[in-house]
Amino acid sequence: MAAIPLGLQQRDVIGIAETGSGKTAAFVLPMLTYISKLPPMSEENEAEGPLAVVMAPTRELAQQIEDETVKFAHYLGIKVVSIVGGQSIEEQGFKIRQGCEVVIATPGRLIDCLERRYAVLNQCNYVVLDEADRMIDMGFEPQVMGVLDAMPSSNLKPENEDEELDEKRIYRTTYMFSATMPTAVERLARKYLRNPVVVTIGTAGKATDLITQHVIMVKEQDKMHMLQKLLNDLDDKTAMVFINTKKSADYLSKTLDKGGYKVTTLHGGKSQEQREISLEGFRNKRFNVFVATDVAGRGIDIPDVAHVINFDMPGNIEMYTHRIGRTGRAGKTGVATTFLTLQDKDVFYDLKQMLTQSNSLVPPELARHEVSKFKPGTVPDRPPRRNDYVFTH
Repeated sequence: MAAIPLGLQQRDVIGIAETGSGKTAAFVLPMLTYISKLPPMSEENEAEGPLAVVMAPTRELAQQIEDETVKFAHYLGIKVVSIVGGQSIEEQGFKIRQGCEVVIATPGRLIDCLERRYAVLNQCNYVVLDEADRMIDMGFEPQVMGVLDAMPSSNLKPENEDEELDEKRIYRTTYMFSATMPTAVERLARKYLRNPVVVTIGTAGKATDLITQHVIMVKEQDKMHMLQKLLNDLDDKTAMVFINTKKSADYLSKTLDKGGYKVTTLHGGKSQEQREISLEGFRNKRFNVFVATDVAGRGIDIPDVAHVINFDMPGNIEMYTHRIGRTGRAGKTGVATTFLTLQDKDVFYDLKQMLTQSNSLVPPELARHEVSKFKPGTVPDRPPRRNDYVFTH
């Protein structure tokens, strides 16, 4: 919550936040406070665009932020519009032109709206980039920069930290939340944030301590049997099962459905309507098993997920962290079980480090494996072999 007073002071903020740390309130409350202090929107300025923009990597996360924002905005008479793919762009453009204070969007759809002149950002002075690392991972860096460049540059704070701010002027306030800080995110921060305060919630990129992590070494052909054993122990609880490809997700979902499990699926190949039906069905417990690819691995807030199961290990430790962060949220405990095969060697080292740091059990096969002892790309020192010549003078 340290980010809230900083936002109220119009400071630029970088929030390094674990998944499930309740960061939405940290930017929504200062944003709505800022808007409520401005003159109300009128016919004269509604065509100049929104007063604040929030960008998020996926439509599900954008809609979730919209739901949270509307809860507060409703009482202040502040209008919120969501601009995401899967819905009519003309209709969304019409809603913006009718006047709204807040736009919550995915970068791709928002840049489309701007390029087609459905929207302008002439009076936008409050920007939030949620899950900035994920937006960069998904290739949205040019679109994010395009949106930021469409805002008036005259309202950026001076680059010189010592320069006095004019109290009568409104400066741009930028919030950036990220679970990790790769180079591309740092580059974005350097260009668009001025003298930002860094607030760390938990440890960057670290799985929350409320999650019990189990890693099991398995053969590919044994995964289904192991999964069914875990699902049979669920009782009335819910589980999210992560898998690496859309095709595999559909196949696994059909197999579980035939086995009598109450299962639904979410991946990038689903229409907007199908995705919403899946999420809603899981939230209201019509389904208790949710098979998903990484499109749902970040930011989706489904309360009370008891168990996350990595049917496939993801290709990097950051994605592993984000996946298991679907459980153990908002102060509750959770369990994460991962099926690991010898094909996952690229993450052996990082996974072993992470399990060790969180005092979780490291499977003996992982602990012993040569690949888990050295960071990928580094060559360990080795003693000379018998056929190595050593010359002495």
